[in-house]
Amino acid sequence: MQAVTENNKMNLRMLVLEMLLTENAYSHVIVREVLNKHNYLSQQEKSFIKRLYEGTLERRIELDYVLNQFSKVPVNKMKPVIRAVMRMGVYQILYMDAVPDAAACNEAVKLAQKKGFSSLKGFVNGVLRTIVRNKENITYDSLSVKYSMPEWIVGLWMQQLGKETTELVLQGLLEEHPVTIRFRDIPEITEVDMDTAVKAVEKALFSQDGKIEKHPYLPYAYQLSKTDDITRLPYYNAGAFVIQDVSSMLAVEAIGFKEMNLKDRKEPVFVLDLCAALGGKSMLVADLLEKLGVNYVVISRDVSARKVELMQENFDRCGLRHAEAVVKDALQKDEELFEKADIVIADVPCSGLGVMGKKRDIKYNITPEAVEDIIKLQEQILETAVSYLKTGGRLLFSTCTINQNENERHFEWLKKEKKLTPVSLNGSLPECLHTDTTEKGYLQLLPGVHDTDGFFISVFTKNNILSE
Repeated sequence: MQAVTENNKMNLRMLVLEMLLTENAYSHVIVREVLNKHNYLSQQEKSFIKRLYEGTLERRIELDYVLNQFSKVPVNKMKPVIRAVMRMGVYQILYMDAVPDAAACNEAVKLAQKKGFSSLKGFVNGVLRTIVRNKENITYDSLSVKYSMPEWIVGLWMQQLGKETTELVLQGLLEEHPVTIRFRDIPEITEVDMDTAVKAVEKALFSQDGKIEKHPYLPYAYQLSKTDDITRLPYYNAGAFVIQDVSSMLAVEAIGFKEMNLKDRKEPVFVLDLCAALGGKSMLVADLLEKLGVNYVVISRDVSARKVELMQENFDRCGLRHAEAVVKDALQKDEELFEKADIVIADVPCSGLGVMGKKRDIKYNITPEAVEDIIKLQEQILETAVSYLKTGGRLLFSTCTINQNENERHFEWLKKEKKLTPVSLNGSLPECLHTDTTEKGYLQLLPGVHDTDGFFISVFTKNNILSE
């Protein structure tokens, strides 16, 4: 493989600098758009861009803390371009062993000059070289700084999870997060058996210095490394696999289809997914019902027209004839569907604290006040979700966050106020995930503790009577 030279890295660093200066856009969207636009770059160059951008963003609190130890000008007083250049430099010095310290300093100076700040090249060079000389002696005064997590989130988790578990979660969020895909073991739809598809993807990844590994929780889940364009992999267009985190797969498995005795049903099983984009859960539900040989209809709703369009494209690619994506606000009640759904999926909007390892800007944008507003929204959506559930139907309530006020609190509300009956998850989840709470009907997945995103899963039934 051709190495990425320092000369090439200069241009890549400029690209990363522009990414860091981009406002009003989600970090994961920025990465995807930049890599797609510069698809001619080598895998090593793309990896360099991704690592430097995401690392600088993710470690921002720590980087600012370090800079403030050695700079006479506080970070918040620096010009935006210089602030971004300095953060990039410190990240390379502390975390990118393949980049010589001298190169990190020199290239930062060049970046400042190219952006019109030649007068500050002495400042940039002096601060960064001082950090190089002292980097082995830097100490951190809090978990917030050590793990680059806002203090209020650390405090929330310390209160709810305890110090030991909080630190495990903080560590887990900073670990590398491979892309997870789900292979669809339905040859009659994908026109290829799962083993063949897995081997083809493995071969393609190997040719670009990537790899594929089986996930320990589910037989159809695999993790990919060093791949930036899933759509170019073999059998993607045939619908042989979809991108989906294991936590999302587990949420669907938790519904417990086999326990519902759906095979004897004369009418199609009606599934309503209220906040469905981009359709991962809907597609897995459809696939599981397909494998059971059950007639079904899946209606997948989302308030975003663009996301619904992408969702329908996924359904079409995967040959799901009985799944339909529809633009609909989950807060708007649809009286025609009251008490009609066998399965309601309510993966409600949340603070996203469980996926900060992948969406690194969440922690800088979410506030305690915003969380309180989200909690009210969640309750409104769940109120609507319950109205669609028929007697004997099952409700999946899930979020991608780690916060008892968004999760366990609503679990208790559904049980006590809505009179729904929690369903034990032990019969449908892998035994290694069984806890004292899974028997009660819910599971909080935690990065650093589990090999997944942070995710809350709970399942309820209405009056615990199976529909005819």
